[in-house]
Amino acid sequence: MGTPVAQTTSTVLVFSHRPEVREAIITAVGRRPAPDVGRVRFLEVAGIAEVLAAADAGRIDLAILDGEAQPTGGMGLSRQLKNEIDDCPPIIVTVRRRDDRWLATWSQADAVLVHPLDPLTAAETVADVLRRAQAEDADGIDAGGTPAVDRG
Repeated sequence: MGTPVAQTTSTVLVFSHRPEVREAIITAVGRRPAPDVGRVRFLEVAGIAEVLAAADAGRIDLAILDGEAQPTGGMGLSRQLKNEIDDCPPIIVTVRRRDDRWLATWSQADAVLVHPLDPLTAAETVADVLRRAQAEDADGIDAGGTPAVDRG
């Protein structure tokens, strides 16, 4: 028997001030990173205000932030989101140097990818992060690891 195919579509925000970086991320991840997590719809943004608004409104399932973005990089933005958004979506930060991976700990990112992006690694990383988020949602745990409150 094969792996079950998810029918959901996840919204993945891709942030960078450079369109070519956003395109590289989208191309590496692909529209279907793994059969069991379903399709992804990309929301490309170039400005910090757009990232904050989308995350605050709960409109995204995952954010991929360019760690080299200007004037504010994805690492600082990741830390801000994790500390200011109650139900913060999972975050992946991209870096240019493998030696910068340690900064993901400071940024509180859920995962890190290194440029140039390997399509297999990028898709696998996105799928793993989405799987964890979907499992937490199913278990009634929010992305921050605390029990979700049922307001129904």
